[in-house]
Amino acid sequence: QVQLMESGGGLVQPGGSLTLSCAVSGGVISPATVGWYRQVPGKEREWVASSGAYGRRMYADSVKGRFTISRDNAKNTVSLQMNTLKPEDTAIYYCYYKHHAEYWGQGTQVTVSS
Repeated sequence: QVQLMESGGGLVQPGGSLTLSCAVSGGVISPATVGWYRQVPGKEREWVASSGAYGRRMYADSVKGRFTISRDNAKNTVSLQMNTLKPEDTAIYYCYYKHHAEYWGQGTQVTVSS
């Protein structure tokens, strides 16, 4: 079975940067769509970024120009580089993987605060 293991969350100040990583086991990311979502308690899950199997990258308007999704097919990992972080970026961030089925990571907390 596919498992997604996230890391890199933490506390950062507004304007700071943070990189999230997602290690995928049990499935190869190269043919898959991978990406990131985030969720604030009491609110719906929000799509953040996606990376298609052939390299196309897409971003939500709220993060466009600040976040960068990337994949390393050799290492079978997905990353999210977050720059110029804002308090409204505070959320639990989830990695996802979709090929024949959809899988989610356990989530990692990102808190942007002074």
